[in-house]
Parts: sequence; structure tokens; C-alpha cells
Amino acid sequence: MKKAIEKAKLLIEALPYIKEFHNQIVVIKYGGSAMINMQLQKAVAQDIALLKYVGIKPVIVHGGGKEISNWLNKLGKDTEFVDGLRVTDKETMEITEMVLLGKVKKSLMFLINQFGCQCVGISGKDANFIVAEQKSEKLGYVGNITDINTDLLYALLDKNYIPVISPVGIGHTGDSFNINADLAASAIAIALNATKLILLTDVIGVLDSKNELVQKIKTSQIDAMIKDKSISGGMIPKLQCAKSAVENNVQSAHIIDGRVEHSILLEIFTNQGIGSLIYQ
Repeated sequence: MKKAIEKAKLLIEALPYIKEFHNQIVVIKYGGSAMINMQLQKAVAQDIALLKYVGIKPVIVHGGGKEISNWLNKLGKDTEFVDGLRVTDKETMEITEMVLLGKVKKSLMFLINQFGCQCVGISGKDANFIVAEQKSEKLGYVGNITDINTDLLYALLDKNYIPVISPVGIGHTGDSFNINADLAASAIAIALNATKLILLTDVIGVLDSKNELVQKIKTSQIDAMIKDKSISGGMIPKLQCAKSAVENNVQSAHIIDGRVEHSILLEIFTNQGIGSLIYQ
């Protein structure tokens, strides 16, 4: 009976958050270990399904860098990175599309559908949803987003579907562009006026110079944190994406540990949360 009461208390703790975020859009970037560990994949799918059933509107943007690298290795292609971005020639872009639009997206959709929700998988090429241009010649088919057309997303959300988005953009000449998934999630959250942006990572959140978790960060602090090198490496672009979202009407952004089962629910529905909250 004691365990049952504790479970009931957890549900009561979640109640004000369920009320606050009912009918609100939450954009979730799905990536890292949560994509390659089957137990974590299932936990993420359960979290997304629960969000849907309590009246929240989840929108999922998935990465797939590790899976792309695996397939490039199988096909004997070398992988080169510049400033954390994959140099993408024509053949690499074709492989990227096959991996993201095929294997990665369909695997996640299958898991979510198992819990009774209805997903629709799309890429930025569908209905010119994500329009992009070349970021630089040395990176090849890596794109910067120039426009997000939200009509398709709103149509899916209005029909009670969960959009699962592969971050591939379309250029004005019809070329495909590989878009960083964090960047895509941030831009989509802004375009949809989402309440939250959640970025799943392989660390506990933003760490300070003492390697301790920073639970709350104001957007006004981020540039200084980068300048004094209290944050560095791959966390910098994630924080910049979070900052951009929050400065453009997204209520809050969250950088959380995707290696923890049900991390999405823990961050949204508990008083303490588990990651780093970025806010104005």
C-alpha cells in the first residue's frame, strides 16, 4: 500500500504541469544513446505516447549521426567533420537520406504506434516544409534553414497525428540538404510557437567548469559562459539553439540526459526536473 501511495503522490505532483501544458506544442529532439539502445528507445516512445494521452502535442525531430556513420563505414566511405558538421558530398547525402528517412524514422514510428498513437513521418522536403541553402562550399550538402512552412505540421497536429521529422531540407534548385537536428528542432519550435524545446543528449545537462550540473540558465548568461569557456565543445551549439528558441517566443528549452529512462517525463512533470533549463 505504501508504494501505491507514493505512486499516487507522483501523479498528483504531475497534475499542475499536465494542466499548464495541456493542448500546448512540445518539440523534442531525439538523438544520442536514446536512439541506439533498445530499452531507451522504448522508454522515449512511452514518454511521447503519455504526453499525447494527457493532451500535449509532441513534435519529434530525430537525429541519426551514428547510424549514418555506420552505413558510410559499411560502404567504405570516409567521414570527415568540420566544426562538428559532417562534410556531405552527393553520395553521402543520398546515404544520409536513406538512413534518416528509412531506418531511423520508421523504427521510432513503429515504437510509438505500438502504444496506440498515430505517427506520420515527414522530411523537410515534403510540401517544401524545410527550405534550406548551402551553408558553405567546403561542407557540401549541409544546409542552413531559410524558411519553415508550418501548414503541413498544423494540419497533422489538428488531425491528432504525431509528426516525426527527418532533418533533411530542400533547396530552391531541388537539392537535398543535411540539416543539424538540434538546429532543425529549434527552428521548428520557433515556427510553431512551441511551449517547450527539449534536446536529448548523452550528458546530464550543461556542466560548469567544475563539472557540476547547471540546473537553470538565463539566455543572457550564455554568451558569457561561452566566452569564459565554462562551457565548450558540442554543448556550445546546443545552448545556442536553445537560446535562439527561447529568445523567439519558445517559453523554455531543456537539455536533458537521454541515457536516463523516462527523462522526458521527469523533466516536464516533476518539480525538480533532471537537466538544464534555459529561460529568459
